[in-house]
Amino acid sequence: MKRTKIAVGLLTAVVAMGVLAGCSAQQEDIAAGSSVAGSGSASESTVTIYAAKSMTDCMDELIADYDERHPEVEISANYASSGDLQSQIENGAPCDIFLSAAQTQMDALEEEGLVDTDSRSDLLTNEAVLVTPTDTDIVSSFADLAADNVKKVAIGNPDSVPAGQYAQEILTTLGIWDTVSEKAVLGSDVRQVLAWCETGEVDAGIVYATDAAVTDAVQVVCAAPEDSCDPVVYPVALTAEGAKNEAAEEFLAFLQSADAAVVFEAYGFGVSE
Repeated sequence: MKRTKIAVGLLTAVVAMGVLAGCSAQQEDIAAGSSVAGSGSASESTVTIYAAKSMTDCMDELIADYDERHPEVEISANYASSGDLQSQIENGAPCDIFLSAAQTQMDALEEEGLVDTDSRSDLLTNEAVLVTPTDTDIVSSFADLAADNVKKVAIGNPDSVPAGQYAQEILTTLGIWDTVSEKAVLGSDVRQVLAWCETGEVDAGIVYATDAAVTDAVQVVCAAPEDSCDPVVYPVALTAEGAKNEAAEEFLAFLQSADAAVVFEAYGFGVSE
């Protein structure tokens, strides 16, 4: 009996030591696992901005600048004509901030309750200009677009592209829309219009001054005559969903800051007061 009790006692001690060792190892594993989980458990904040195509180069730089300051925030951008972006938002596409190249699209979304009215402001200004390929000198004014020797004029599609809407307004004010519209080549956004002018596929085009400034393949003939179209203004606002996103509010505040203004002005935009 004495031997049996001793054996049982030894066995109990061995098991106890094994359990303690196992618990200690498990605690170390849990601690190590907690450390690893903790290092990757903080999910990044995400912000999606829908911006007019003419904002591409400028916004890419601003996003890169913001990323250096706030690496914990992931900013994604969708560039297209303001009309196309409006349609995407209306159809439920995820968007936190909308930056339009005209008031029309922003007005429509506001009326539908899809943007946060309190966050809306006029952020930037621009200018419509007439451009031609650098090796072309057949036009010296907007009025020349009605001449017979001008065969193709590129403008944004007025149905969805603000630059095209401004172009139509300018040409209508000058009394030559009917003539020019017959030889107009309609682009899906202002950068497509610019590309056609760069390659010489058209004789002339109407784009924004900021677009003309990003390439050496076109020349600016002249700016739109004074009072020939509404002022080119870029409104910005949080969407109804974006208003619930603190990171989106902070990025919008950055776009309205003095630091961002320096970048905007470097690309030729005017900063609204």
